[in-house]
Amino acid sequence: MTPKEIVIISGKGGTGKTTITSSFVWWLREKGKKFVIADADVDAADMHILMKPEPIKEEEFVGKSVAEIDDELCTYCDICRQLCRFDAIYVEDGIYRVNPFRCDGCTLCEIVCPVSAIKMVPQVVGSWFLSQTPYGPMVHAKLNPGAENSGNLVTMVKHQARLLAEKDAIPYIIVDGPPGIGCPVTSAISGANFVAVVAEGSFSAIHDMERAVETARHFGVRHGILVNKAGINPENESKIEEYARKMEIPFLGKVPFTRCVMDALVEEKIAASSCADVRNALEGIFEKILEVVDGA
Repeated sequence: MTPKEIVIISGKGGTGKTTITSSFVWWLREKGKKFVIADADVDAADMHILMKPEPIKEEEFVGKSVAEIDDELCTYCDICRQLCRFDAIYVEDGIYRVNPFRCDGCTLCEIVCPVSAIKMVPQVVGSWFLSQTPYGPMVHAKLNPGAENSGNLVTMVKHQARLLAEKDAIPYIIVDGPPGIGCPVTSAISGANFVAVVAEGSFSAIHDMERAVETARHFGVRHGILVNKAGINPENESKIEEYARKMEIPFLGKVPFTRCVMDALVEEKIAASSCADVRNALEGIFEKILEVVDGA
C-alpha cells in the first residue's frame, strides 16, 4: 500500500494550520481511520502540545559541516581569514578561531590552508523523534536554536513518517507543514498527494496565501484553499473565494472564528473535539480532501 500524504500549510504564521491539522487528526480517528502524524514545522514546532507524544525513539540530526582550526598545526599565515567572505574566522589572544554561526561550510579555508590545519566537522543541528500519541504514531523534530538546514530536517521527518506508514500499511500521512514559501515548505510539500492552504481574511494573509499557492502550483502538487477564522473580515474572505474561482482552485470551505477555539487551545485541547460549530465546518472540509486524495 502506498500511503497518501496530506500537507497543511499557510503563507504566513498564525493562520491556525496546527489547529486545523490537529482537528484533522482527531476527526480521522473518530472515523476509525489509521494515519501517521508528521510535524514538519521544525523551526517552531507546536503540534506536540496538542498531540502529547511519548517518545519511543530519538536520533540526532547532523547538518552542515563547520570549519575547525587545529591550533598545533596552524602557522598563523592569515590566508584563511583574508579569504573567508563570511568573516567567520577571527583572531582571539593570538589564536585563530571559527565562529560556527558565521561559517557557511564552503570548505574554501580547508582548501587554501598550506599546512592542512583546517578540517570540516559535521554539526548536530537537532533531533528527530518517533513517538506514540493518543491518536496514533507521530514523527516530529526539534531544531537547535540558531541552527540551519531545517529543510533537510523536514525531509527526514517526512521520510521517517513514510517508512513507518509503508511498514505498517497505514493509508494516510497527515503533515503539519511550516508557514511561508521557503526551503522547509518546499521540502514539506515535495511528494505530497494534496496540499491544503490555510488562509485568513487579513491583507497580509491573502498576499502570502497567493505565494503559497504559486509554490504548490510550481511543484505540480494538487491543492485547495480554506479560510480559517471566518467572519472577522467578510470582504477579504470573499476575495479569497474569488481568487480560488479565478485560479480554478478547489475552495474547501470556511471555519468560523469563535472564542471556543481559543479557550480549547489554552486548555491544550483540540478545537474540533470541543467546538461544535468548528467541528461541523471542518467535517465538510476534511471530506472534500479525502474525496480528492482517495479518488487519485
